[in-house]
Amino acid sequence: MTLAALAGGLLYLDRYRESLIGSELWSLTVQAQIVAEALGEAAVTSDVGEGGDYLTAMARPLVRRLAGPLGLRVRLFAANGDLIADSLSSSVIGGPVTVQPLAPPATSARGPLDLLLDFYEWAIELMPNKDSYPPYSESSPPVAGDFEEAIYALRGEPRAEVHINARDDLVLSAAAPVSRYKQVLGAVVVTKDGYDIEDSLRRVRLDILQVLAIVMAMSVMVSLYLAGTIARPVRRLAAAAKRVGHGQGRKVAIPDFSRRSDEIGDLSAALREMTDALWTRMDAIERFAADVAHEIKNPLTSLRSAVETVARIEDADQRRKLMAIIMDDVKRLDRLISDISDASRLDAELSRAESEPVDLAGILAALADIHAATVNDGGPRLIYEPAVDAASDLFVEGIESRLVQVFRNLLGNAVSFSPPNGEIRLRVWRDGRWIKATVEDQGPGIPEDKRKAIFDRFYTERPKGEKFGTHSGLGLSISRQIVEAHRGRIWAENIYDAPTADCGAVRGARFTVELPAATKAQIGKAAGKPTLGGAGD
Repeated sequence: MTLAALAGGLLYLDRYRESLIGSELWSLTVQAQIVAEALGEAAVTSDVGEGGDYLTAMARPLVRRLAGPLGLRVRLFAANGDLIADSLSSSVIGGPVTVQPLAPPATSARGPLDLLLDFYEWAIELMPNKDSYPPYSESSPPVAGDFEEAIYALRGEPRAEVHINARDDLVLSAAAPVSRYKQVLGAVVVTKDGYDIEDSLRRVRLDILQVLAIVMAMSVMVSLYLAGTIARPVRRLAAAAKRVGHGQGRKVAIPDFSRRSDEIGDLSAALREMTDALWTRMDAIERFAADVAHEIKNPLTSLRSAVETVARIEDADQRRKLMAIIMDDVKRLDRLISDISDASRLDAELSRAESEPVDLAGILAALADIHAATVNDGGPRLIYEPAVDAASDLFVEGIESRLVQVFRNLLGNAVSFSPPNGEIRLRVWRDGRWIKATVEDQGPGIPEDKRKAIFDRFYTERPKGEKFGTHSGLGLSISRQIVEAHRGRIWAENIYDAPTADCGAVRGARFTVELPAATKAQIGKAAGKPTLGGAGD
């Protein structure tokens, strides 16, 4: 539509047409004045007075000779308005002969240019006709009164006019007075058709049409190229994404355009990664649902058995024991459901919450103070060992409440495995662009084949003598999920008496958390913010 509007505006070319007409009229007026001056000098008798035949017979051949080189039609009118000479008429034996110019011969062969000409003529016919020129008409024989410009010329004023003939073609006309000794003896009317103007205008329009055809061809080629390289791949990606959204199975493959080094390749790679992450998340949800069903089923089975049995037992002691089992199962279910609820909300919370600089040293110091204030008699003693040389730079970017949850889980795990009056060591330091923190206990350690399994959901490896069902097995799994969401990692290892595991005894377990350090700009934002419990370094 834009190209069509541009083409229509260019094809019209009103101003250019008016300028061509103005130039032709000026030129025609000058030529009329030249002819009139020549006739005034050569075709007027020296005896100028009233009633004389001032324009001699020399005027007729002189008019024809002057009109020939100019390619114009020249007519000479006397002062009374009668026609004296016409360049297209010749007096011969038998009467005057009128000469009419012939049109150029038409060619039979038609090529692409002729098609453009046909289109041009068709487009011009559709355009509104804004010509308001007077019609061109003359009597037979013509008189000066047929031409308004001739009337002005007989008054001594040169004048030019534009007319429209019966075929809607332009006719340009100019008149100039023929005078001698400041006396107007007649008028010269010079006429010319508008073929040159229309031809010039047509050539300009054809040039525009040719350029427009080239531009349209290039536009079509570019459109086809864009359709093949952008639109079609985008439609394929959109269709594949829609099929994935409608859940039509995992066989839906996102088209791979990653080899393209442009935005389409980036979009394809992003959609493929998103789809893989979606299926991975759905697999995790399915496994989590299966694990939850399995873990809830165990206490429910025990609870059902106890409830069915207690109704048939009359012994009060046995009934109290069964009621105690029922209460334990109910508490276990409540604890399990609470942990499951927390784990299910974790992903959504981590994705919505805004990260901020967190003083990890301040968190650990506050947890150490809380442990010292709440430890029971005979419980393990917590020794906090912050980094002395870089304590003020132990900032990480994250969610403070969730990081506190990680270290509470690790400290709670260490307390449950530590012997009476044992020690738990809590260390934190900076290692390049990482902040590392460790929790060490003096417990029995971790079986070598279980060092990775302890982070799985619902895995429990509790110390001997601990009451069954006290822990849900989700604490370490949640801790790993939180640490990985903070772009860090967590791992567990045993502590040995000797440098190597082959020749030393296990004297405890060590859990290490590694998180990326916050930048100096991020640390500046956290300046003056209180940490957990108000404890400092």
